[in-house]
Amino acid sequence: MRNFLTDLNTDNEESSVDITPMLDVVFIMLIFFIVTATFIKEAGIDVDKPEAATAVVQEKASILIAIDANDAVWINRRQVDVRSVRSIIERLHAENPKGTVVIQADRESRNDTLVRVMDASRRAGVYDIALAAN
Repeated sequence: MRNFLTDLNTDNEESSVDITPMLDVVFIMLIFFIVTATFIKEAGIDVDKPEAATAVVQEKASILIAIDANDAVWINRRQVDVRSVRSIIERLHAENPKGTVVIQADRESRNDTLVRVMDASRRAGVYDIALAAN
C-alpha cells in the first residue's frame, strides 16, 4: 500500500501544468502594446481654427497651446494665465528639447493674446513655433 500512495503522489506532481511560459508571453505582449501605442496630445479645448490652403502637417509637436474665443490660454487641459506661459513652456521644453510649440488660436481670439503667447515661447528659448489651421 505504501508504494501505491507514493506512486500516486509522484504522478500528481508530474501532471501539474507550468504556466510560467504563458505568463511570460502575456507580459511581453503587454509591454509591446504599451510601447507601440500612440498617445495624442491635446491642448484641452476645442478651438475653431481658421482655414489655410497651404497648411502643412507638423511633426514633433510636443507643446500644444490653445487660445479660445475669450482669449483664455490652455495648456495640458488646464487654463493658465498668460503671464505664466513662459515658465510652463520652459518646463515642457526641458522635458523634450527637440519638440516644437503649436498654438491653436480660435478665429475669434484677439491677436494680442496670440502675440503674447508667441513672445513667451521665444523668451523661453523655443523659436520653432507653428500656428494650427484646418
